[in-house]
Amino acid sequence: MNTETTNVPDQPATAKRHPAKAVLLAILKRPQSAFGLIVIVAMVLAAVLAPWIVPYDPNDQMFDGLSLEGAPLPPSAKFWLGTDLLGRDLFSRLVLGTQTSLIIGVLANGIAVVLGATVGIVAGYFGGVVAAVLMRITDLMMAFPALLLAIVLAAIFKPSLLIVALVIAMVNWVQMARVVYTETRSMAQRDFIEVQRAMGASAPRILIRHILPHLIYSIIVFGTLGISTTVLLEATLSYLGVGVQPPTPSWGNIIFENQTYFANAPWLVFFPGLAIVLLALSFNLLGDALRDALDPKLKGRH
Repeated sequence: MNTETTNVPDQPATAKRHPAKAVLLAILKRPQSAFGLIVIVAMVLAAVLAPWIVPYDPNDQMFDGLSLEGAPLPPSAKFWLGTDLLGRDLFSRLVLGTQTSLIIGVLANGIAVVLGATVGIVAGYFGGVVAAVLMRITDLMMAFPALLLAIVLAAIFKPSLLIVALVIAMVNWVQMARVVYTETRSMAQRDFIEVQRAMGASAPRILIRHILPHLIYSIIVFGTLGISTTVLLEATLSYLGVGVQPPTPSWGNIIFENQTYFANAPWLVFFPGLAIVLLALSFNLLGDALRDALDPKLKGRH
C-alpha cells in the first residue's frame, strides 16, 4: 500500500529573537556590562524614587547632625552615610545629587547627540562648501580645551540645571559630528544612494530614509558612551563653583563643600567620589557592550 509522505520543513528550535532582546541578552552575558546596567538601573530608580526614599530633607541642618565639638558625624544607623559639615544627611544629599547628575547627563548628551549628528550628516552628504564650513567650525571648537571652554561659558551665563546642560552640550557635540561625518561621507558614495539620486529622491528623503537608519546604531553607542563624559564634566564644573549652585545637591559641589574635612571625615569625599566613578564607569561598560552587540564586524570577538 502506497502512503504519501509530506516533507515538513524543520522548525527552528528557538524563534528568532527580537533585536532589542538579543542586545539585552548580549549585555547580560558579559559580567562587566551586566554590572554597569545594574548600577545604572539602580541609580535611575533612586533618582525617580528620591522623594520617597530619602530619610531627611537634604538641606535640613539638623541639631543632632554634628558632634559636641561641631564636627560631622560618621556613618551610623541613623545617618547611613554620615553627615556633612553643616549637619545635613549625606545619604539624602547623594540621592538628590543622583537626580542632578542624571538629568544633566542625559539632557546635555541628548542635545550634543542631536546637534552633532545633524552637523555630521549634513556635512557628509552635501560635501563641498557646506562640509568645509561645518567641519571648520567643528575643528575650531575642538581646538579649545573642553573644560576651559565650559568654564568660560558657565561663568558668562547664570548657572542653572538647563544652562549647565547647554554649556556641556556646546563643548561635547564636536566628537559626534566628526564620527557621523566620516560614516556619512563614506555612505553617500555607495551605489544604493546613487540610485536614489538618479530616481529623483530629494536630499531630505535620502538622509532620513536611507542614511540615518544605517547610522542609528553608531549614534546610540556613541551617545551612551558620551553620558559618562557629561557626568564627569558636570561634577567638575560643580566642584569648581561654575556648575550647579548650592543648595541644590550635586556630587561635585558636595565634594567641594566638604573637602576641608577630608582628613578627619573622609566619607564626605569618598561616597560622592565613588558615586561619580560608578556612574561614569557603568555607562562606559554599557556603551562598550552595545558597540560589540550592534556592530556586526565585532560580533564573536568576546
